[in-house]
Amino acid sequence: MLSTIATVLAGLIGAGVIFMGARAFWAPQGAAGFGIPDTPTEDRSFHAWLSVKGVRDIASGLFILIVLVGGTTQLLGWFMLAAGAIPVGDAVIVLRSNGPKAAAYGIHGATAAVMLTIGALLLVA
Repeated sequence: MLSTIATVLAGLIGAGVIFMGARAFWAPQGAAGFGIPDTPTEDRSFHAWLSVKGVRDIASGLFILIVLVGGTTQLLGWFMLAAGAIPVGDAVIVLRSNGPKAAAYGIHGATAAVMLTIGALLLVA
């Protein structure tokens, strides 16, 4: 039962990451902040960088879905644990940029906790 719940949650995380990546293309202003203060949302070069991030987010979400469909529960668990490093890194970047702690812990930290929990549940299943 727990592995089914964790698998569904992994799929939702994958879909959510794809959504965030796609949002960089259709609504870049909403996708731009990340919790980093003074983000130059009107800068053309920044929009190019945001497009790169969008493509990478879409690919990251697809990786989760590919492992979910084609891999084992164990492989998905290890993958989710490894992918949990991404929101941890995002939280560190926000904190080092003097961004709001609420964004660092409440968004990125919470995402990391969920991903690490999903990974652990899949590994013990």
